[in-house]
Amino acid sequence: MAAVPHAYPEGCIFNTLADIRNSHITVMGLGLNGGGEASVRFFLQHGAYVLVTDMKTAEQLKPTIDAIASDTALDTNRLTYHLGEHRIEDFSGADCVIKNPGVKYDGNKFLAAAKAVETDLSIFLHFTKAPVIAVTGSKGKSSTVSAIHYGLTQAGFTAYLGGNITVSPLTFLDKTDSTTPVVLELSSWQLADLRCRKALKPHIAVITKIVPDHQNWYGNMESYVADKRLIYADQTPEDYTIIDADGDEPGTGPAGGGRWGDLFASETKGTVLRYSSTELKKGLFGVWQEMHGDTFTGRMLLKGQKPETVLTGLSVPGAHMRTNVLNAALVLSLEGVSAQKTAAILGRWQGIPHRLQYFYTYSTDSCAIRFYNDSCATVPEAAAAASQAFGKPVIFITGGTDKGLEFTQLADTLACKEKNTIPVKALYLLAGTGTDKLILLLNSSGIPFNGPYQSLDALLADIKLAADAGSTNSSIQDIAVFSPGATSFGMFANEFDRGNKFMEKVQQLFK
Repeated sequence: MAAVPHAYPEGCIFNTLADIRNSHITVMGLGLNGGGEASVRFFLQHGAYVLVTDMKTAEQLKPTIDAIASDTALDTNRLTYHLGEHRIEDFSGADCVIKNPGVKYDGNKFLAAAKAVETDLSIFLHFTKAPVIAVTGSKGKSSTVSAIHYGLTQAGFTAYLGGNITVSPLTFLDKTDSTTPVVLELSSWQLADLRCRKALKPHIAVITKIVPDHQNWYGNMESYVADKRLIYADQTPEDYTIIDADGDEPGTGPAGGGRWGDLFASETKGTVLRYSSTELKKGLFGVWQEMHGDTFTGRMLLKGQKPETVLTGLSVPGAHMRTNVLNAALVLSLEGVSAQKTAAILGRWQGIPHRLQYFYTYSTDSCAIRFYNDSCATVPEAAAAASQAFGKPVIFITGGTDKGLEFTQLADTLACKEKNTIPVKALYLLAGTGTDKLILLLNSSGIPFNGPYQSLDALLADIKLAADAGSTNSSIQDIAVFSPGATSFGMFANEFDRGNKFMEKVQQLFK
């Protein structure tokens, strides 16, 4: 029987920002990606005494510590570090603990000792007056929020982007008001930290494709998706919930049958809009894709209106990216941007770092290879989509650390088990526990591969050796895609570090 998830008290420990002054705040988890640092800065700026505790050492956290220390606008006399450990008194003695979303509440003796627990998101949502556009799901969250934010700013809005995309919304809280839309990418962990607070009431909520993820944390799909469902828990009929209209991947739908999208639609109080890769069924409203040969068109139908074209082409590759940008187009339309203007703006969007990001071309007399970094593909389904994104065989680099996921779909795609699947030109595997699971599946299907490699250096050296030997044809440009489909723990600090190191090493080696 699944444990009952923790429910937080409604509201916030602070009624006003002035209440923060002289309070004692413990920030649990400083980290290197900005969230902890933003919390430290925010509470120091509002006159609190801040204690930072992190299991990492000062040496490991040096970049963040140095950035805070060099800011002369901060009163660092009010700042204390207890690193390399957690002390129970740092939690029991604080007025409020600011929790890192990557820390489980259940069974955590330190959080249990705290008088109050908040997150950077709960603080932001309690005090902002901005209309919120919130996005969660398993695949495409970051691309979707980035396309929405790009579209809004290009359409003339003053808009802000934050959340799981590594920008804490506390960094722009004081700049928001009722006229500044805020786009938030929300992980299942961040949503769990908002349970019962009544803080998240997005005007527009988007749930991207649901596939298994973080099963080493949750143990089952139902618990994982239960946190995703919190995105629409406090919406009203004046709000919008944008949901998948297509079927789930085999074996990944609700345990009781049906589709996740239909379940979400039956639960939300928001006005339901759907997205689909094919024309929407009669009675549904939202957006869908139309393909005429190689030409893509994004279509939209809203209640009481005629169908409109909201996308006519994209600069970024892949069928999954068409879905993400089409959802962004729907959001822009709900924000009052015309269909024609939406199509023109989003047609110019170039994508974001670490998501099918083109960054380098290697050319010699015998070969030409365009390199793409898709390091933020951390689930096998995302890697499978990346292998098909270019409409031609690619040099495919995948693999990493297991997080309790199944690699069957990725293996089936690489084995071309479905009709019209494009085979990869060459397959290179980066070592990891997830790769071990993938290799078993590849071997059972007789799929050849290179590796697994214990380092990017060795892997890229073999690709370069093959390229320089003339195994590619310079008249037909090759594409090399790094799409791990797994986490990066062990070999890299995180997926962003992994992507950055991949790009650095490619440009060092392929000169």
